Amino acid sequence: FQIWRLITNFLFFGPLGFSFFFNMIFLYRYCRMLEEGSFRGRTADFVFMFLFGGFLMTLFGLFASLFFLGQAFTIMLVYVWSRRNPYIRMNFFGLLNFQAPFLPWVLMGFSLLLGNSIIIDLLGIAVGHIYYFLEDVFPNQPGGKKLLLTPGFLKMVFDTPEEDPNYNPLPEDRPENQPRVQDQNQQQHPQ
Repeated sequence: FQIWRLITNFLFFGPLGFSFFFNMIFLYRYCRMLEEGSFRGRTADFVFMFLFGGFLMTLFGLFASLFFLGQAFTIMLVYVWSRRNPYIRMNFFGLLNFQAPFLPWVLMGFSLLLGNSIIIDLLGIAVGHIYYFLEDVFPNQPGGKKLLLTPGFLKMVFDTPEEDPNYNPLPEDRPENQPRVQDQNQQQHPQ
């Protein structure tokens, strides 16, 4: 009954070293770019992507005997960002130029060069592709529909409520009853 392990397995990136810092930089950078880009103003959808990806990774990780999924989660975020920004040119350590959709594959090759197993990277790419397909590709196909719907309770918790057009503010909060800046200055400095 160690339920916390369902979450903490995404927080371990290995011992301190080059791979650890590399993952931290990529996690920060691409999580931020997704949040400020395609998920701007849609925090509940962003959290739902985390939950959906985490659920699938945990499920697939059980079958592949993978217990630490932090790197897979990072690759999932990189994959989703790269597919949503296909025309951005990337440069990897000044050695390799490519379009953004190839970034997860370049990272997987780099991971292989460092001597790491690519199973984790493949898991992140697979889960990222499932999310991208269900969210961005399938709904735009003839006869397709949106299958990933963010639950209402996440929208209620994370998204700011829309302004009610029928809201009638109290008389003291109405703009016409607010003193103008010029009136306030005259009250402070009478002549």
